[in-house]
Amino acid sequence: MSTKDDAESALRSHVTKVKEDLMTGVSFMIPFVTIGGIFLAVGFMVAELPFTAGDTETLFEETGSLGWYLGEIGVLGLEIMIPILGAYIAYAIADKPGLAPGFILAYAIQQPHIVEAAGETVGFTADGATAGFLGAIAAGLLAGYVARWMKSWSVPSMLKPMMPILVIPVLTVALLAPLVVFGLGVPIAIVDDALTSTLDGMQGANAALLGVILGAMMAFDMGGPVNKVAYVFGVALVADGITGPMAAVMIAGMTPPLGLAVSNLAFPHKYPDEMRENAIAAIPMGLSFITEGAIPYAAADPLRVIPSIMVGSATAAATALTLGVGMPAPHGGIFVVVLAENVLGFLGAIVLGTVVTAAMVTLLKPDQAAVDSVEATAD
Repeated sequence: MSTKDDAESALRSHVTKVKEDLMTGVSFMIPFVTIGGIFLAVGFMVAELPFTAGDTETLFEETGSLGWYLGEIGVLGLEIMIPILGAYIAYAIADKPGLAPGFILAYAIQQPHIVEAAGETVGFTADGATAGFLGAIAAGLLAGYVARWMKSWSVPSMLKPMMPILVIPVLTVALLAPLVVFGLGVPIAIVDDALTSTLDGMQGANAALLGVILGAMMAFDMGGPVNKVAYVFGVALVADGITGPMAAVMIAGMTPPLGLAVSNLAFPHKYPDEMRENAIAAIPMGLSFITEGAIPYAAADPLRVIPSIMVGSATAAATALTLGVGMPAPHGGIFVVVLAENVLGFLGAIVLGTVVTAAMVTLLKPDQAAVDSVEATAD
């Protein structure tokens, strides 16, 4: 075998191992997605019942109500799922020594005040931005590789028992924390600032074009910094009585989980068996405007999933703005559909975006049996 063939074989083997590490993180994350998404969706549903206090807009202001309790539990599940992803990617690479560093580093860059502080060091404002699931993947991979490298160190016998529980975790975090916070936090702050300025300059622009941009942003990182910029833009305009962008943003945030769930359930041979659980949870999450229901799919297969959901969301958002759909509520998804201006347009845009997402991702994804065969060959 030639040197070139050896290099290609080694590369394929490495890529396969990275995919396996990502799938390990995803498999451990799915229960958190399921719990968080279902509890939050039920919380929104309960808030809209006629005999309960408040509604989806005031869910988290009705402290002590049933909807509030359900919503708070749901939010906890969705908040913790991102560092869990980073933690178990690192665990897959380095075993137990990588677990805590992966969690802490991924969790750190989900904290808005940390990202904001990193941005301020270079003069950019990242108001509420976090690194999202893409940042968690990067943090998990870095933590795993560094921890695995430290495991290979030759150390005195007296230090060996302390290496996996003390030395490696502490040194990994100490070494990577500045890199992760500033290497990811500062670029996020810069992008956040640039996107906010761009959207502010597009007010009054062509409706379809604005919809395409907002929709693609909502789907790109599913709750991450780019998503948040689009969402805040929509919410801010509601205060000025402009409800179209909020409708576009909400619809675009609903279609990724819905489209992926439809694809998964209609074409199960395209997905690993363990993803079916996420598909079932993704439906109520999508209906409730919880875009994070798409994250397990994107983390497992980003190159096919992210473009598909961006196209679907862009189509849905552009359609909504073109049809004059409006939404005065900042959250709630299907539970606030009665508040929409042009209800049929609101529902139609959701259906269209869901179908486009499902069709594109199904066409792009190979059969899972073929993927398993290639990975087995690489091993």
